[in-house]
Amino acid sequence: MPHCTSTTSDAIPWTIKPIQPETYGEIFAFINNARETMFPGLYLAPDSEALFGPESHFLEARDGQTLIAVIGYIPYNNRFPQFDYHRTKTAEVVRLYVLEQYRRCGLAATLFSTLRDRAVQDGVECFYLHTHPFLPGAVSFWKKYGFRVTQVEENPVWQTTHMEAMLKTAKDGTLLQEE
Repeated sequence: MPHCTSTTSDAIPWTIKPIQPETYGEIFAFINNARETMFPGLYLAPDSEALFGPESHFLEARDGQTLIAVIGYIPYNNRFPQFDYHRTKTAEVVRLYVLEQYRRCGLAATLFSTLRDRAVQDGVECFYLHTHPFLPGAVSFWKKYGFRVTQVEENPVWQTTHMEAMLKTAKDGTLLQEE
């Protein structure tokens, strides 16, 4: 598979669709492999059912039969007490992973846009996520798609960067464009 070098490819080689229960194991292994690459030694708990719960929504991208990327959102569970989302329907964007040879092709942007549209349909008002500055391009990617930094933790290793984006919708539930 050639490395994608342009975001204006005429022939998009992938398909995007919601994950299905029969692919949970494959998706979970893909996520753990990606996490091991970025965060050596940090694995997810072996309970994929908790991650892929009834209020979660995950998308997969495939090139033919090959899984090349995932993204999802889960209900925000208020696990960071410094943020109060109790009055806002908030979802946490999680597990955006794209195989290296498919990066810089617009795939992550397409995945996120599709996920955001689904969140709006589900009545989500706010997206929360956290990332780390040592992940190349992560903070700038999310800023490009409307996220703002709400806090950067002082931990010298992780510098966890918390971000949020409000999902503005019209009365009919469609996403309004940012000004």
